[in-house]
Amino acid sequence: MQVNYIGHLIKVMLVKNIFDIIYIMENKNYMMFGLILGLSIILSTALGAYTFYKLRSMDYITTTGSTKKSVVSDKVKWTSNITRPVKTSTIKDGYSKLDADLKIVKGFLASNGIPEESINISPVFMNEIYEQNPGIEKNYNLVQNIEVQSTDVQKIADLAKNTNSLIINNGVIFSTNSLEYYYSKLPEVRVELLADAVKDAQARAEQLSLAGGKKIGNLKSASSGVVQVMAPNSAEVSDYGVYDTSSINKDIMVTVKASFEIK
Repeated sequence: MQVNYIGHLIKVMLVKNIFDIIYIMENKNYMMFGLILGLSIILSTALGAYTFYKLRSMDYITTTGSTKKSVVSDKVKWTSNITRPVKTSTIKDGYSKLDADLKIVKGFLASNGIPEESINISPVFMNEIYEQNPGIEKNYNLVQNIEVQSTDVQKIADLAKNTNSLIINNGVIFSTNSLEYYYSKLPEVRVELLADAVKDAQARAEQLSLAGGKKIGNLKSASSGVVQVMAPNSAEVSDYGVYDTSSINKDIMVTVKASFEIK
């Protein structure tokens, strides 16, 4: 009976010790949380006070402003090619067929209102086709690039999607390599946007100066960053600038770093 009582007492003490340990650990967690929270408040207050002090002691403030404008491309470059597969023994015949293919393509472009002066034809080049199990004769592709540049952007964009008749009706192996869209009035838009970017920088400077109980004065200096020509809703920027050519619609963004007097 005494042994059972002692065993029970030991169990009670063990349980009590476990709860004491848990209580201490929980209280340590609360203490640690409180310590971190207190330090965060102190640091935030100190940072705010330091910012206030710096603004009070500075005689100028520098901020960065930006602005953006949506535009529609006014130039397009359409690059395509025609191809003729040949063997060593049929190269001469292949050149003749490729020349006939080129006449068909030019006729197709002319019938769709593309003037000849907008078309640039490259020399023919020949690519060897390397095969794992080559036969007696080597195989090649005769390729000729065709480039169209135009200010009728939408017409070229639509035409590039409807070239099936060249292949279906005439047997021409025609493929589009790329459609590149450009905006020719970029310098004018850049000048226009610089003023708005400075205004944005000024608005930011005003907000910062208010924290120090001061007001901004005259513009001391300003320098513009690189122009970013981006696809709509894109966040892709670069220190050297980006120029998206894949989209007809574009966003032009300009940034300015400006310094203002503080009074």
